[in-house]
Amino acid sequence: MHDNHDDDSYSWPTCAAGPETGARSHKLWAAEVGRLVCRPCEDQTAKHLAELGPLFRRLNETATLMRGARRPGGATSGSRTPPIPPRLEVLALTAVGGVATRLRDIEDSWRTALGWTVAPWRGSPLQAVPEHIKFLANNLPWAVSSYESIGQDIDDLRRVHAECVAVAANEHRPGRVNIGRCPTRGDDGTLCRADLTATASSHRVHCGQCGARWETLGEWKELREQQDAVLREDAGVAA
Repeated sequence: MHDNHDDDSYSWPTCAAGPETGARSHKLWAAEVGRLVCRPCEDQTAKHLAELGPLFRRLNETATLMRGARRPGGATSGSRTPPIPPRLEVLALTAVGGVATRLRDIEDSWRTALGWTVAPWRGSPLQAVPEHIKFLANNLPWAVSSYESIGQDIDDLRRVHAECVAVAANEHRPGRVNIGRCPTRGDDGTLCRADLTATASSHRVHCGQCGARWETLGEWKELREQQDAVLREDAGVAA
């Protein structure tokens, strides 16, 4: 139970983070006085940070497939083979300005409060997100006890986490789409050319005609390269 106070004008401190439900903030326990955020909210924030890494990697992989899994600077060859249909909410979270930028802004605010230099540039969003998460997780105990704006930052982290969860959960719903023809050759060198399909939820592709499979992101890239090679070959024959 919370301790009572004889002075009616006294306002018992409340958790700066507030509940996730949006209801009125709850009071701190006596053992938590001196902190800005209660221990359950701190624990939940740490859990959100731990889950963000795998969630972001999954969404980034989906975004890569949407872009056709082409290597930067690689030849496009004018391929008509479509990538998985783009979903703007996935691309918005994984691109510059998405999760990585939002985590960096929180890290920079903590660094400023601590008198440290702003976060160094850490490369692409995929490279930066784990580093931002590591910094925030390591410094969360300080923030929940000493950083006056921690409530807003925890709310921002809740929103980022919730958006990633919602978008990742949506991945099982998109229907199958055509991603081009099978580039596998038989023993006699004949191309299979069966239509291949995929969804935004998985990079696994199976040809129902010849049985060829592509089950990893690396194999998806090989599939794209093989399809492009066939298109170049066909274009050369046509010429």
